[in-house]
Amino acid sequence: MADWAAVSQQIEDALELAKPPVSVRFANCVPAGIEPPASPVPAGCSFWELGTSTSIATKAVHHRHCPIGVYTHNLANAPATQPHELETALSAMQGLDYVRLSEVEALPTMPTSSQYVLYGPLGDATQRPSLALLFARASQGLIITEALSRVDGGFPIAMGRPACALIPQVINSARSAVSLGCCGARGYLDTLSDDVALWGLHGDKLEAYAKEIVTLAKANAVLTQFHQTRRVAIESGETPTVGESLQKLN
Repeated sequence: MADWAAVSQQIEDALELAKPPVSVRFANCVPAGIEPPASPVPAGCSFWELGTSTSIATKAVHHRHCPIGVYTHNLANAPATQPHELETALSAMQGLDYVRLSEVEALPTMPTSSQYVLYGPLGDATQRPSLALLFARASQGLIITEALSRVDGGFPIAMGRPACALIPQVINSARSAVSLGCCGARGYLDTLSDDVALWGLHGDKLEAYAKEIVTLAKANAVLTQFHQTRRVAIESGETPTVGESLQKLN
């Protein structure tokens, strides 16, 4: 059993995250002690923000105000109004030419239906997550990208709307990815501010990602100092060699 508290702390500390990583796990039963949401939410993505501070067990009924999320997550026992709500939402989006039928058909969805989606701080997880979500700024995303590329063997894809499609994309491809969000998620989540993107890290590789994030965060810190020192020297008229610039590092 992995020490998820340690893994989470490694990622948080290395990236200096404002919010801890969120564990997301699809399941058909709920571990003891994890309760349903205390109040309704406007969209399923609201649970990502809640999951940074508390562990919750959600069913389709808790996602009922989010027909797109229920669709991408393939949740069991969806409310009877779900098909109509989904059709109405998609019709409105198509009317704005925000999304087209071919794009809807290409959206990643969970391959199997689940009774529950469990959210909570990664540090509190007792089982391996399906994936972990990180809210990260561009400078933090630089390090994440380098780490994921090293583990996955290629650059992570960047996704747009809907933000909830990030979750099935990561799980189905077994490769981590980033979502730039969507206007819905950015409207519902305070954490998803203009300078923040959402990263999905595949649960099977979390320990490897954490190790590389720590390594690359340290390397980036050293090299940032190198480049800043070199800039000051050259802009002041000096002509240092690379070796001379390296010697000035602390």
